Amino acid sequence: MSTGSPKVDPSKLLEGMYRDGYFPNFLVDKVRDVLLDACREIEVEKPTTHEELYAITCRATEKVNDLQEEFEENESEIETAARDDISMTFGYIAKTYGFPDADLEELVATRDW
Repeated sequence: MSTGSPKVDPSKLLEGMYRDGYFPNFLVDKVRDVLLDACREIEVEKPTTHEELYAITCRATEKVNDLQEEFEENESEIETAARDDISMTFGYIAKTYGFPDADLEELVATRDW
């Protein structure tokens, strides 16, 4: 996998979560890193169909799922505001990589938050 900088602007990832003090920045950083890894995976795999893109984003979503307990241990959780921000960020990523009509629900279909 490429170790270079992804095509997306990292400052546009999870803006709402970073602004909300309810979410510890170090945990939002972990979610951001999962998303950046997904971007790198997209750049390497070069998906041409929505299904190929969804496979990548769903793998990333499962990694975000794994962070739930850590959020809870830090008196936070992946709740409505976080779900919306994460989903919208996946939408931004999809558009950046040429999938402007990707379904937000399909991008995070494996979520359990």
